[in-house]
Amino acid sequence: MFRLFLIVALFVSLSNDSVARESSTQRDLFLKAEKQLWKHRSSAYQELYQQLHFYPLQPYLDQKRLMHKMRLSSAKEIATFLEKYKGTPLDWPLRKKWLQYLAKRNRQTLFLEFFSPTSDVELNCRHYLYQLNKGEPANKVLKQVASLWVVGKSQPKACDPLFNKWQEAGLRTEQHVWQRLSKAADGGNHTLIPYITSLLPEKEQYLGQLWHKVRRDPAAVTVLSRFKTKSAKESEIFVYGIKRLIWRAPDNALATYKKAETVFTLSDQQKQSIALRFALALASKKHEAAKDWLAKVNDENLTNKLVQWIIADALREQNWPKVKQSLLALPRSKQNSNQWQYWYGRSLLETGEQEKGRQQLQSLAGKRHYYGFLSASLLNIPVNYQHKPITVTEEEKANLFKDSAGKRAFELFHLGRFHAARKEWNYWFNRLDQRQKLVAAKLANGIGWYDRPIFALSQVGYLDDIDMRFPLAFSEQITEYSNKHAIDPAWAFAIARRESSFMLDAHSAVGAKGLMQVMPSTAKHLTKRKRVSTKYLIDSDNNINLGTRYLRDLLKRHKGNQILATAAYNAGPYRVKAWLNKIDSLPADIWIETIPFQETRDYVKSVLAYQQIYRHKVGEQSTLFNELHQMNITPL
Repeated sequence: MFRLFLIVALFVSLSNDSVARESSTQRDLFLKAEKQLWKHRSSAYQELYQQLHFYPLQPYLDQKRLMHKMRLSSAKEIATFLEKYKGTPLDWPLRKKWLQYLAKRNRQTLFLEFFSPTSDVELNCRHYLYQLNKGEPANKVLKQVASLWVVGKSQPKACDPLFNKWQEAGLRTEQHVWQRLSKAADGGNHTLIPYITSLLPEKEQYLGQLWHKVRRDPAAVTVLSRFKTKSAKESEIFVYGIKRLIWRAPDNALATYKKAETVFTLSDQQKQSIALRFALALASKKHEAAKDWLAKVNDENLTNKLVQWIIADALREQNWPKVKQSLLALPRSKQNSNQWQYWYGRSLLETGEQEKGRQQLQSLAGKRHYYGFLSASLLNIPVNYQHKPITVTEEEKANLFKDSAGKRAFELFHLGRFHAARKEWNYWFNRLDQRQKLVAAKLANGIGWYDRPIFALSQVGYLDDIDMRFPLAFSEQITEYSNKHAIDPAWAFAIARRESSFMLDAHSAVGAKGLMQVMPSTAKHLTKRKRVSTKYLIDSDNNINLGTRYLRDLLKRHKGNQILATAAYNAGPYRVKAWLNKIDSLPADIWIETIPFQETRDYVKSVLAYQQIYRHKVGEQSTLFNELHQMNITPL
């Protein structure tokens, strides 16, 4: 029996090795075929192509070939390809280029045949224009145009003929012009305002000029004589300006609004909009009028951001009766959050209601999140990590992996083409049922594609497999460089998990890159280089080395205080210094709750919770939250 087991095991091992070798060979052939395609060596390309009939990424060669040599004679082949891969990530790049090719050659009938709904404005404009040219009823087509025109930015010149037909048909109204003016002024491209103003009736063009003035300088609303009629349109401009002015010059805004109340007829919605903005701005500036404006905001209009400031304002004073009163004054709908429950329990303890406070915190202490860990620490009870791993069968994995889109996703990942791999994954994943999504997450985790399970389990709502949600990804490098730079490896794991979810090629809108989202400027400073390439930054070894080194530097800069170093990693050390200069001393949990930036506030909470989990995963007995409760934050 034992001998039979060894034979079977050896057969499976040899089979797996054989599959791995074949996959590697196919990848090499695919990469060579791509190169030959770009070099226009058709015979060499065809020879390689013929060896790839069962390779998942062969369709990408077809797509690239069709895109590379686009001609009208390829219409039938392109149509066949697009029909076969309709809706997949293989579809749109080819379809878009083909539509642009047809438009350039004015092949309107073919364009309409190949058109597919898209967010591409220029292609949509051409689609509607060509429909009109081919005799589609104007009333049916032109009613779609308003949504393309009423935007706060300039549209492509290719849309002008369509817009002209829409205008000539008498469908562009004063209301459309006013709506576009509003969008351009309020967050859009303000340089468009003079053009839109010229489209208004002559007697109303002063409104466009007034809005332009207020957009450039909200203090313009303080001169109420500029508002000639106090009409609904003038009121809209005034409300826009006063809501901006409250952030820049609160006393000026308050005085102006007091005068304006007697001359403008504002709707209840406008008044609430102003009250909400005033309350938030004044609370954030600790203005004495903040409480009065908070009282003017209806319960149903209380945003989470405003609730945060109400709680933070009370906590900052450490007046616990006031904290409790402020929390109880919030509407019921705002009393279900983990944040509210923790601070209410804390306020009960601080005001002598020990038993009630402990009961309140007990309900949180068994949960795996920041406030749960805080509560467990306060009550001195063990943390419950609630780990419930997902189990799947080999049959489930095999059945799921038959899907061609899934195969393409995993193969692209193996080639390091992560962006394309994620596109294929998303297409595939969104077509699976809930159980299949869990199996897919398990498959991805098994090959080291760590970011997909993290997002997948969040999307499905299964949050209790902490091995997949908090993997020890890039463990050797993170441990090596954390030890080299003398920081807690669990902290580095937590930072990487929060920054990128272990997505190797992650990049942010501000330019941060890689696993630990290192800024190029930080990398240049640390490496003493004049230039740091994206390729260098997203290399896992380089990125982890730089990220952990920067954490070490921030830790030293903040006298070993990891909470401050974490905040500085997100918001920058100069902001943290500015925040510290505004306080004398605060308990650490209160300081975290009163961090002015929501992003940084949430970031610090997440990193602390993740670090607790990672310490548990590496077998450490964590005292992280006990230390937090004993810590006071003071200016450096």
